[in-house]
Amino acid sequence: MQIKITDDFDLDKIIESGQCFRPRKIQDRYRFITKNHVLYIRQIEDEYEISCSAEEWNQIWLKYFDLETNYSSLRYKINRKARNEFINQAVEFGKGIRILRQDPLETLISFIISQRKSIPAIRSSVEKICDRFGTEIETEFESSVHLFPTIDQISQAAEEDLKSMALGYRVPYIIDAIQKLTREIEDESEKTDLEKIFPIDLEKLNDFSNEKLLETLQRIHGVGKKIANCVALYSYHRLNCVPIDVWIERAMLEDLEGMNLKRAFGDFSGLVQQYVYFYKRGKSDG
Repeated sequence: MQIKITDDFDLDKIIESGQCFRPRKIQDRYRFITKNHVLYIRQIEDEYEISCSAEEWNQIWLKYFDLETNYSSLRYKINRKARNEFINQAVEFGKGIRILRQDPLETLISFIISQRKSIPAIRSSVEKICDRFGTEIETEFESSVHLFPTIDQISQAAEEDLKSMALGYRVPYIIDAIQKLTREIEDESEKTDLEKIFPIDLEKLNDFSNEKLLETLQRIHGVGKKIANCVALYSYHRLNCVPIDVWIERAMLEDLEGMNLKRAFGDFSGLVQQYVYFYKRGKSDG
């Protein structure tokens, strides 16, 4: 079936925006996977051909692509508030990016893996985990696609299995994340206030304040402020969470005179971060 999308929507920019690692272009179509749903989408003139039913599109993919948010309006607000040439250029360069609403487990594990790795290397490691532990399915366009493993599936991973996937020092972090998502602490008297929520229920984190969400995620070894903010922004749609990586640090130092994006842009500072990251990295690549 075919649909129309009139707001900002650029599939190439979304895939290359650094927020996701499994979507890819396959010939003239783009493939996206979330949980047990696989979508193939391609643009035909001013419409998009999608591989799913209208019901699945409305129930799953509208939310995934955040199509109920008007990004054109947000760009206008950012440009009006910024009064800064670099920000204005970044917003124009990144027009078409959307903040995806991704599966929290996949996002958490993927960004733990992302530490000190290039995007191609992150993608490779994530795919190895999917191939080893995820459910294999056949689709209309591919004979074999592996879903991202469920928590039950990935909890079966042995340390040696993970070491074989070029994860290096991140292996203990992934194991700790799995344990904190699955393990009960039996003695109530031994629990701290934060540990009383263990095992961490990723769905229930939707109801947490930003502060409690970030604090809880950082109870996982290897999850610092940057990764916690990535999970908060890309899974829980906290648009006022700002991951600070080397590209954002460089932009703040070299182009923005030390501007604090969170203070400057408030409720949509995470989206501004995405535009700045994509622009700064794109200029470097160019």
